Amino acid sequence: MTSTPAPDFRVRFLALAVVAICAAAPALAQRTVKPVLHGRHWVAVTGKPLAATAGALIFARGGNAVDATCAMLAATSTMWDTLGWGGETQALIFDPRNNEVVGINALGAAPTGATVEFYRDQGHVYPPEYGPLAAVTPGTPGGLIVMLSHYGTMSLAEVLEPAIQMADGYPIERAQADNMERRREMLQQWPDSARVFLPYLSSSGESDGRAAPREGEIFRQPDLLDTLRKLVEAEAAALKQGKTREQALAAAYDRFYRGDIAEEFVRGSRELGGLHTMADLDRWQVHIEEPVRTNYRGVDVYKLTSWVQGPVMLQALNILENADLKAMGYNSARYIHALYQAMNLAFADRDFYYGDPYYPPAEPLEGLLSKSYARARYESIDWERNDENARPGDPYAFQDGDNPFLDLLEQWTPIPPAADAEGEQGFQQASAGRQPLPRMTYEEGFTAGTTSIQAADAEGWVVSVTPSGAWIPAVIAGRTGIGMSQRMQSFVLDPGLNPYNLPEPGKRPRATLTPGMALKDGQPYLSFAVQGGDTQDQNLLQFFLNVFEFGMNVQEAVEAANITSHQMQSSFGAHESRPGELDVRRDVPPWVRAELRRMGYRVRALDRTSGPITAIWFDRENGTMWGGASDYGEDYGIAW
Repeated sequence: MTSTPAPDFRVRFLALAVVAICAAAPALAQRTVKPVLHGRHWVAVTGKPLAATAGALIFARGGNAVDATCAMLAATSTMWDTLGWGGETQALIFDPRNNEVVGINALGAAPTGATVEFYRDQGHVYPPEYGPLAAVTPGTPGGLIVMLSHYGTMSLAEVLEPAIQMADGYPIERAQADNMERRREMLQQWPDSARVFLPYLSSSGESDGRAAPREGEIFRQPDLLDTLRKLVEAEAAALKQGKTREQALAAAYDRFYRGDIAEEFVRGSRELGGLHTMADLDRWQVHIEEPVRTNYRGVDVYKLTSWVQGPVMLQALNILENADLKAMGYNSARYIHALYQAMNLAFADRDFYYGDPYYPPAEPLEGLLSKSYARARYESIDWERNDENARPGDPYAFQDGDNPFLDLLEQWTPIPPAADAEGEQGFQQASAGRQPLPRMTYEEGFTAGTTSIQAADAEGWVVSVTPSGAWIPAVIAGRTGIGMSQRMQSFVLDPGLNPYNLPEPGKRPRATLTPGMALKDGQPYLSFAVQGGDTQDQNLLQFFLNVFEFGMNVQEAVEAANITSHQMQSSFGAHESRPGELDVRRDVPPWVRAELRRMGYRVRALDRTSGPITAIWFDRENGTMWGGASDYGEDYGIAW
């Protein structure tokens, strides 16, 4: 009788154990902290409970998903949920009237004088993170009004009513109250910010104790209240004159971007050293766009184009489509390695090729999103070790035209230059004569939050939004109550880093904001978004695969463990990169971590590796909607 050699037996046993563990992982994820939200008529999910209630109020009054989205956007902006009214908005909207997905581009643009030369002359290595010189033009008011005008059914007065009540006073939650106090030293540098956020600060700039409101206290914003009422007044006056609903909404838009609100915003910006002019606000416009998409194993996945990082997820899906992910097993070492390598290749392309498509040179999106290019990138993966030198490819070989930046591509480095000691003060200078501002830590910048909004209704409208900008510590512009965005920091000043993303007046910086949507057989399958910075498309890629490849329901998928790569260049602060650094959640088994370390990763095990994900899955069999929101943070949903 011949016995099987012990080494072969051990190999088979370990293989069976790995398969069993990987197969069990989705089952373990089924014990969710939060329940699935089941809705037949509508679902509203966003970053704050009160804001989700605002969406529910609009649905209850007969509004559609776009109306409810606008109410939630207004409420979260009023609550400073890692964004403010002067920030930026973008959205994906499924329009059931023609079964099409459209994109909303309401990202602010660089103001007059914001050029590479200007910032370099100021001593900046990258545009600043905070202060008036970090601010693009406001985008959220225009984005909200345009969405409402084209796809909503209600008046501006109706969808702003919850936010107006909140501006008049609402019980502030602990997160933002404590954030105001923690940012106190910075906020004091800007008089109108100090007046709004630090009501207990004396006129001398001192306080016996806490300067910010406390949790549960009624937080009032009279200047913002006045601004929101002015928008409603402009709409009402136009309707009284016999104008149409769309013309009345346009009157409100004009008052913000061309009227007295614009005048006060510009005055407040320039008083603190900002560059904004009335012409900047007048020329800025919202674009309704065709989003980009790819088909992953029969599902059409949609993202906004290269002015955000959205195509990264589509590129990663194209690369990963060449692999059998399900056979690898959920969060096995081989699966994590596959994700990490695909993301690194896609993000390297983002770091060099993405920028504002309305400004030349044209981004090579056709090549970047081609399946042939993805296959070539897939074949470059080293399956034994992490490649810390992952670089941008040459997508021009997969579309018409020649690469105009081959010389820069050859010199590109994964690790960008940091701000040097001599330029450090200039890098953080808020405005002339003011103290340098403290820099965001790498971790703060890389995971910098935002909020997300998901809404859907029985008529078939679906909306996914990731609004952001003008987060605390925000500069409030004069008596408008409007905080200014900090999005200029996502530009680079060195064409060797990204020749498509250099600042010039009217141009939008390449942002991280990236809602997602997927259709199956031409109908909504998933709507999803997440809070975060450069982590967003990493998180959403894994969420999508959790549902599609591993059969998790929407709540299981938003609560499941994520990994995070730090190899791409941060879009914030000093734009740092940390090749080979990998974060896993603590429930990833130690033997998986050990295997990843053997493959060259520097692994950190953390309690949290993702921003809060929000999503809706569409149950075609039963004609219902399933909503999900992560089990940490304050994201919250209501369904009916």
